[in-house]
Amino acid sequence: MTLLRLENLTASYGDSQALFGVDLQMAQGEVTALMGRNGMGKTTTVKAICRMIRSQGTLMLDSQDLHMLPSHKVARKGVGLVPEGRRCFADLTVRENLTAAARPGDWTLRRVTELFPRLGERKGQRAASLSGGEQQMLAIGRALMTNPRLLILDEATEGLAPIVRQEIWAALNRLRQETNVAILLIDKSLKELSAVSDRAVILEKGRTVWSGAMTDLTPDISEKYVGV
Repeated sequence: MTLLRLENLTASYGDSQALFGVDLQMAQGEVTALMGRNGMGKTTTVKAICRMIRSQGTLMLDSQDLHMLPSHKVARKGVGLVPEGRRCFADLTVRENLTAAARPGDWTLRRVTELFPRLGERKGQRAASLSGGEQQMLAIGRALMTNPRLLILDEATEGLAPIVRQEIWAALNRLRQETNVAILLIDKSLKELSAVSDRAVILEKGRTVWSGAMTDLTPDISEKYVGV
């Protein structure tokens, strides 16, 4: 069953058009990599899904037209965002960051700290005192505490130490194997994306230029649209 459906999605920043026709479909429990070079519309697509930018075209979550909703109601419909740059509440503790976002469901403080044991060890610390990797884990945990049906991660491992990147990819793989949460991933690491993703959608200049099973993404296609 289709959870998220985008068809011919367009969006602009004022007079500057950024999306010219994005097509994307995701099923419940599916992991999709949203790929493309920098500046091709990936983050703008995420902003459109979350209603942080005005858009036109088909934008559906289940049978709900997201165009009709403000961003906070999109979140309540089950869309959890881990934004680029983390954006934790710096003056709140780890526990407070997590519980502030909590909504009823399977994801609780205990379950999040089982996924990320470092957060359990630092529950009483202010977010500002955490390392960059720990703040990223906190941002993911905070999104999970909303008990989303769709989890969106925008560059969740960018700029992190290799060992922390491995922890985060391992956690995402656990989510894929152990939950029914759909995950939309933006990341630059094709190797890690290939290991956890079921499907890929590639954007070029604000348009979908390729979509399909991750196993069908050939080196020629990735070099043409993703390679530097």
